Amino acid sequence: MFTPKAMAMQEPEAIRQFIADYGFGLLITADLNTTRLPLLFQDDGDKGMIIGHMAKANPQWQVADNQRVSAVFSGPHAYISPTWYESRPVVATWNYASVQCFGTFSSLNRDATRDAINALMAHYEPSLLGNTELLPVDYMERLLNAVVGFKIVINEIHAKEKLGQQKSKADQCGVYQGLLNSQSPDAANLVRYMDNRGIGNGKT
Repeated sequence: MFTPKAMAMQEPEAIRQFIADYGFGLLITADLNTTRLPLLFQDDGDKGMIIGHMAKANPQWQVADNQRVSAVFSGPHAYISPTWYESRPVVATWNYASVQCFGTFSSLNRDATRDAINALMAHYEPSLLGNTELLPVDYMERLLNAVVGFKIVINEIHAKEKLGQQKSKADQCGVYQGLLNSQSPDAANLVRYMDNRGIGNGKT
């Protein structure tokens, strides 16, 4: 992912939190096939690890096994009107935040796959753990027959926040106000992200 230095997310903790917040990722293999999956970052090794699982019927896991893959996590994004800038001339653009991880994919055995599923439940809805009414033991065992767990040991991360931080304060404020005034849910999500990160809102 092309990431100019001024737009790079540098802090490892911010990257981990981004993946935690926007964990519905896109797995890409060398044959350019893709699968959308809930993924989870774990601190393991130098740059960390991503775990997840997919349907065993999906042939992508066999293509990916022991190969270099990519996982893309997309955050908030919104259209930016040229009318929001003070500077002239200027064109429309799109602001966004995204993280792309590269690493080696390995399929997991049955016990590790169970652990990966439980870790995802613990992250998204902890109350499901041990809920045998919704997830009886025999049902979980059948599920394990139908899925393949995996891990991706990360060796490279590209993290980008294109939020207009390279623009003048006047342009940043104009874009921020334009997003605030927009009726688009995408714009509202991007404003919240910019506020949380303190980037591109003209307040720093």
